[in-house]
Amino acid sequence: MGATQVAQPKTNGKMALLAINTIRTLSIDAVQEAKSGHPGTPMALAPLVYTLWNRVMRFDPKDPIWPDRDRFVLSNGHASMLLWSILHLTQTQAVDADYERLGQPSVTLDDIRRFRQLDSRAPGHPEYHWVSGVETTTGPLGQGVATSAGMAIGERWLAAHFNRPGFEIFDYNIYAVCGDGCMMEGISSEAASLAAHLGLDNLCWIYDNNHITIEGDTNIAFTEDVAARFLAYGWNVLRVGDANDIARIERAFEIFRKTKGRPTFIVLDSHIGYGSPNKQDTPEAHGEPLGDDEIRLTKRGYGWPEDAKFLVPDGVYEHFQSGVGAHGAQARAAWTKLFADYRAKYPELATEIDLMQRRELPDGWDRNLPVFPADPKGIAGREASGKVLNILAQNVPWFLGGSADLGPSNKTTLKYDGAGSIQAVSPGGKNLHFGIREHAMAAIVNGLSLSKIRAFGATFFIFSDYARPAIRLSALMELPTIFVFTHDAMGDGEDGPTHQPVEHLASLRAIPGLITLRPGDANEVVEAYRYIMQLRHQPAVLALSRQPLPTLDRSKYASASGVAHGAYVLADAPGGKPEVILIATGSEVSLAIQAHEALLADGVRSRMVSMPSWEIFEHQAQEYQDSVLPPQVTARVALEQASSFGWERYVGRGGQLVCMKTFGASAPLKELQKHFGFEPDQVVAAAKKMLRKN
Repeated sequence: MGATQVAQPKTNGKMALLAINTIRTLSIDAVQEAKSGHPGTPMALAPLVYTLWNRVMRFDPKDPIWPDRDRFVLSNGHASMLLWSILHLTQTQAVDADYERLGQPSVTLDDIRRFRQLDSRAPGHPEYHWVSGVETTTGPLGQGVATSAGMAIGERWLAAHFNRPGFEIFDYNIYAVCGDGCMMEGISSEAASLAAHLGLDNLCWIYDNNHITIEGDTNIAFTEDVAARFLAYGWNVLRVGDANDIARIERAFEIFRKTKGRPTFIVLDSHIGYGSPNKQDTPEAHGEPLGDDEIRLTKRGYGWPEDAKFLVPDGVYEHFQSGVGAHGAQARAAWTKLFADYRAKYPELATEIDLMQRRELPDGWDRNLPVFPADPKGIAGREASGKVLNILAQNVPWFLGGSADLGPSNKTTLKYDGAGSIQAVSPGGKNLHFGIREHAMAAIVNGLSLSKIRAFGATFFIFSDYARPAIRLSALMELPTIFVFTHDAMGDGEDGPTHQPVEHLASLRAIPGLITLRPGDANEVVEAYRYIMQLRHQPAVLALSRQPLPTLDRSKYASASGVAHGAYVLADAPGGKPEVILIATGSEVSLAIQAHEALLADGVRSRMVSMPSWEIFEHQAQEYQDSVLPPQVTARVALEQASSFGWERYVGRGGQLVCMKTFGASAPLKELQKHFGFEPDQVVAAAKKMLRKN
């Protein structure tokens, strides 16, 4: 069936149309060369991206990390050729991990020729840590728009904290392009609801309303009135009925910038695969190359040389230089001068901005961290965490966060004088109330981190399942985010197996680049935070107890500073020559200590190792690892109120595992510990069994 006939883009000049068609044909050629990809959306949205980048956004291609730049998020990341094309045509410059400009383009024409190939700076989806000019990694649909909400909260907080009369140091907008898939994913609804509640008038989502997904027309599964939904949230909803109408697109952005007190949602009606005679408005234009014959016909319709590949006509680079290049450079220069005057008048605030941009910490960031005295009754991990958070938030001005409606249970509420809450009328608070929105919470924490704010999010450990996709992206982007998860095992006994995490530690430990810590007492909690706060390129998860844990006597046992090594010898055999090693995390550390003491009393040379973090331990030199777990000592027992999955690497295939092999049950904690074998005599028996084997 032939394509629906639609009008050519309405522009005020031939050069604009030439630039738009350059974006389209680069996208078409790259997908065809790669033999995979999504050409249809770039073909449809080229006028939007051209207008936004060359006429609307404040962005300097020569300095893509300028702090007050507008942000662009491509939430429907499968259309990545839109981004690679515009980054190339604007000649956006590359920046390395140390925030140094490299004097070379972020995306070259050769990168586009090698779209989706190994080491190309034009991968299949936008990758934050890989390509300069990409503000966030997007791939799973909905993540981009949810992250953009975090960016918008971040800008509002930065403006509230740093701006002074006559000095609008932070005054940027966030633009996120999204599609039907983003609208169907639940995370976008969570984020949109919170964005409206917070009145984020610096946030604009542009919805590519093309009615096509992989399986066909959206009416097979998606018939809701999206505009009405966003009106109900409280967004300002606009509609542009023709994605080729540049003037109307630009006018919609003007309305967005004038709208106060609520975010803006632009419904943009488009034709996927625009200009393809046989594939426009079809699923085939979504996720597969057009094919050589169809490409020639499409280029003919664009008035393009039919056999030219990867063509950038004369004048196109210059057109972008005179557009975004010129006004971006002017805006950055004005900001740079303003910031110099700001530094002279507010040197301490300027220094804070400098430190934030480099992800560094202020002097004295760890002053007054608590030292907990030995106490057999102890304190819960969540309680110790709450005390540490309240100190860190006072020592680090840009440290903030909140919980998914569980602040009183997570103990994450910042209660010191002046902490305040982030609301529409008070965007500079320190407590962010995410509501019961775990998935969006984690993505928003990512957005805050991308804004260079040091942010944390919290919930029960069991609900990390809901947050896990965004946590994975945090690791992929190498962001120093913090996730505080309490009720880490069976301490929430009576609530039963739905609230008792079993497989969650193994699941999170499986994410590359993520640091997972399960501290064994209050002082290990302190040292866990001390380690986490110094991370610059790694996210961290804290799994904390609901119930009190004995605070160990550190004059008798090793210092909790061993947490910085991931695992350390907490208590040892006489002469440091063990015949059996007990390894434990979290609430099982005190249990292992009891078993260790019982073994010593029985004449068994036992070593007790606290291992709060596998990942940190494996970062240590082999010599250190062998000093903690001597290879010749093969009699080993691991204790953890979680799945045994993975513990074989530390105890060997023949080692003993006092772990969970099933889901939990509903009962008081002491009954559960007895039922599942988490008692000293069971551990002693397991250790002696290992010695008999050896």
